[in-house]
Amino acid sequence: MGPALLFAPADRPERFAKAAQRSDAVIVDLEDAVAPAAKAQAREHLIASTLDPATTMVRINALGTPDAALDLAALARSNFHTIMVAKAEDADAVAALADYNVVVLCESAAGILAAQALAALPNVVGLMWGAEDLLASLGGTSSRFGPGSPRAGSYRAVATHARSQLLLAAAAAGKTAIDSIYADFADLDGLAEEAEDAVASGFGAKAAIHPSQVAVIRDAYRPSGADVTAATELLAAADAAGTGVFAFQGQMVDGPILLHARKTLRRAGL
Repeated sequence: MGPALLFAPADRPERFAKAAQRSDAVIVDLEDAVAPAAKAQAREHLIASTLDPATTMVRINALGTPDAALDLAALARSNFHTIMVAKAEDADAVAALADYNVVVLCESAAGILAAQALAALPNVVGLMWGAEDLLASLGGTSSRFGPGSPRAGSYRAVATHARSQLLLAAAAAGKTAIDSIYADFADLDGLAEEAEDAVASGFGAKAAIHPSQVAVIRDAYRPSGADVTAATELLAAADAAGTGVFAFQGQMVDGPILLHARKTLRRAGL
C-alpha cells in the first residue's frame, strides 16, 4: 500500500487505468470527488472496473449516510475488498465492516480523538488524516498559513498535532499511517519537503491528487545510493560485532539505529 497513493474520481472511469499505471495504488473516490448527481453512475463505473483489487481501494461516503449504504451495496457487486471510510469516527460502525480491509480517514475532531480505538480494530489496516475537513470541523478556516506569512504553506499547530496523533495511534497498533494530500499540486517543491518529512516521521505512504505528484512522493521514499550503502555497512558491522551496542565510524550504535538501517533497506526493496 504505497508509498504513492493516487485518488481517481469514480465518475471518471477513463482515468482509472492511467492512475493505476502512474501510482502504487489507486483510491477510487465515491465521496468528495463526485457530485451528488453523478454518484449513482459512479458506482456503476466502479462495479464495471477491471482495476486490480490488490492495488485498489475505494473511498466510500461517511458511514451512517444514505450514500454510504449505496456505496456498500455497489461494493458487494464488485471484486474490491479494501475500502477507505471517509470521516471515520465510530469504532463500532467500522468494526461492522468485517468483510473488508479498512483504511479509516480521520478528518474531524472526533475522528482524530477516535484514532486509537479505530487503529485497534482487526479489520483496520491503515489510517489517514485529512487537514481541511478537520479544520472545518473545528470552525477554522485553513489548515495552512497563507501567502505573506513567514510560515506560508506550512501547517498550523492544530493540524500538526492531529497529524502526529494519528501517526502515533497507527504505529502503536502496528498499522500503516498515510499522510494527507498536498493540495497545491503545482508546488512540487513544497510537496517534496512535506513528503520527506512524512518519510522521516514514519508515515508508510502519502496520498496524491495529481499524477505529477507521484514521482515526487516516490523520490522521497526511495533511499539514495549513499543511504543504502551506509545502512548495508552498518548492518554488516553489527553482525561482525555480535554485541548489543558497538562503536561504528565514531558513533555508538544500538537497537533503534539498526532498526532505521533495516527500514532504509526495506524501502529500497532490499
